[in-house]
Amino acid sequence: MSAYRFCRTDDVGLLVDALNRCWAPYYPGEPPVTAASFKRSIRDLQVWCSSCMVAFSGADPIGVLIGAKRPSATLIHRIAVHPDHVRQGHGRHMLASLSSKLAILGPPRLIAEVPEALPAGAALFAAAGYVPEAVLTDYLWQVDTRAANEAGEVAGGFVIPVTVDDLAANGLLGDPTSPLASSGQGHPPTCWERSVETLTARKDEITGLAVASDERLEAYILYIEPGEIVLLRCSIEDGGARLRLLLSRLGGGTFRFPKVHPTEVSAELLETLGFRPAGGHVLYAARARSA
Repeated sequence: MSAYRFCRTDDVGLLVDALNRCWAPYYPGEPPVTAASFKRSIRDLQVWCSSCMVAFSGADPIGVLIGAKRPSATLIHRIAVHPDHVRQGHGRHMLASLSSKLAILGPPRLIAEVPEALPAGAALFAAAGYVPEAVLTDYLWQVDTRAANEAGEVAGGFVIPVTVDDLAANGLLGDPTSPLASSGQGHPPTCWERSVETLTARKDEITGLAVASDERLEAYILYIEPGEIVLLRCSIEDGGARLRLLLSRLGGGTFRFPKVHPTEVSAELLETLGFRPAGGHVLYAARARSA
């Protein structure tokens, strides 16, 4: 007989076990979840144990839902049912239970970033009443040595190192507590893992460069070694010259720019800069409602 329960802060061990039993079979190439990596997701993504649920058959976990919570929304970070227990309604039951809880406690907005290559995931969220809002595209960019040598300088600007704190102090990251944050106004929307909250939590790992004039930062890039771009913005219409200059300073190798919202950076600009699409995710959303 199946049973379900929401978790507490002292259930990290249970959630780690449930993820390794239920999630890992679908992603055999990923390293096992550990208590340390789970606690890091609490720090970086604001995973809340009270927004996580485990399904049981007897004493064995057979399903798990991991929820990350911020004032603007709750993200279904992971949801999985053990392969021996699929198509028995466990996934829908966990989603419905969380929705009922958030209809009372809030926030009412629920989202999920579902890989395009996972049609079963899309079907689960569609059946639970979620609707697609946008396609988040993964991009790859490889350093072009010749282009880097030809990037040159930008008239009236110079390249300087910047930090997450520098951008925040200049009002360039956005305020996650603002009523505009969940609507994407003021600053372009980003995926959950590259939001201002995550960038702030990971700021000690992040390196940055900016093109500065006498008055302001005109373009800037934040990245994590080895090879992940987490923010790329320019306030000047220059055909990509400033961003191209910053990219030329990254050194060698291939960089990922994951889950780019279509209004965050235009696909045309990214193509001009040499980025190429490499898969993506569909952003699904729903409003919490009582069962």
